[in-house]
Amino acid sequence: MNWQTSRFSIDLASPKVMGIVNVTPDSFSDGGHHDSTVAALRHCENLLKAGADILDIGGESSRPGAQPLPLQAELDRVVPLVAEAVKLGVPISVDTYKPAVMQAVLDLGADIINDIRALHANAPLLQDSRVTPQQLGRGDANQDLAPALAALGVVGAHPNCGICLMHMHRDPQTMQLQTMQGDVVPQILLFWKQAIEQARGQGVDLSRIVLDPGIGFGKTVLQNFELLARQAELLEAGLPLMVGWSRKSSLAVAVSTSLATVATLDVRDRMVPSVAAAVLAVERGASIVRVHDVRETVQALRVLKTCQQAGRK
Repeated sequence: MNWQTSRFSIDLASPKVMGIVNVTPDSFSDGGHHDSTVAALRHCENLLKAGADILDIGGESSRPGAQPLPLQAELDRVVPLVAEAVKLGVPISVDTYKPAVMQAVLDLGADIINDIRALHANAPLLQDSRVTPQQLGRGDANQDLAPALAALGVVGAHPNCGICLMHMHRDPQTMQLQTMQGDVVPQILLFWKQAIEQARGQGVDLSRIVLDPGIGFGKTVLQNFELLARQAELLEAGLPLMVGWSRKSSLAVAVSTSLATVATLDVRDRMVPSVAAAVLAVERGASIVRVHDVRETVQALRVLKTCQQAGRK
């Protein structure tokens, strides 16, 4: 199976590692480390040397409690880096939910839109056939339309950009204050079904879409690990799966010996648990893992691949 993106058809027959590039001062893991274009571009180059297949650039933190970032501030952070990163010869993903940012980075040649709000998939389906995807994407109708339709329109107007539709319960400000209730797996599958239908309604081919269950986004620790344990059920959605366990607090809970150490567990101490979770996700069928620790993840996945090949002989 291939993932169609703006410039690349990405072969997902083997798992791909997406390296995280945060150009934010307040991300929970590496905020402020790469908050200039020069530093961030150097980080991009280092991730590629470490074995990253895809780069994911984000200008707004989505950690629990994070406040929304003004549009212009996100553009100022992301656009200069994307303009340079598209020259690196690898697929460039941009982590954003803002239609104007989507349009700006796609115009620069970005390959993938990675949207934590799944193109606002909880909005009503577009009913007015008089409004075209081109109008939605180019903004001449956006003033009178919900942002959800604007985001759908941007990707619908693009001929082949890749899209990642992530499940998030509530929003970053409230998602951990009132987490999901009940069995999360069927709820996520239903959410994806609706999100896919909305994207398809804007002319987006299935080959352009991957799905992300949103580890940590409005789920409890137990629910997060349930998603890993039951990942085979998530594959029933029929599209490739991207999973992001890297440095999540649920991993800190799993490895900490007491609750007192969870909040203080340094993100560097979360590297081994993060790699373990990535390997388990791939072993259970994930096509893409989104990670901070690229070199270590790539090495671990090579061990998994060697083991799998030996088992087939």
